[in-house]
Amino acid sequence: MTRDDFDDEATPAEAQEIEAEGHFVTAMLADEEIRIVPPGAWRQSWQTALSNANFTFFAEQVVHPDDLDLYFEIDPTNDEFEAFVAEAARRGGESLGKSRGPAGSSRRTRRR
Repeated sequence: MTRDDFDDEATPAEAQEIEAEGHFVTAMLADEEIRIVPPGAWRQSWQTALSNANFTFFAEQVVHPDDLDLYFEIDPTNDEFEAFVAEAARRGGESLGKSRGPAGSSRRTRRR
């Protein structure tokens, strides 16, 4: 899978805009501070790459370019990665909790 496989990837200009806006949070990974795009700002194509175990492409999209070599050097375990993303979500003011799904109607309806 290559970058061309994803239509929703950020263009270089968009990536610079995200970085200029400071759209990164820091989170600890193996005792190192790594900058990452908060999970709520991930594009669907990045999430798809993660779901398809394309970790290299995914990391290239969400980890700050200056921290990318360190991220790959750390080569996190799944547990370390999960904790890293959870911390990034907390620092970004987001929750990664499971969705409860749609709420039932609060209005009672009469059965016929």
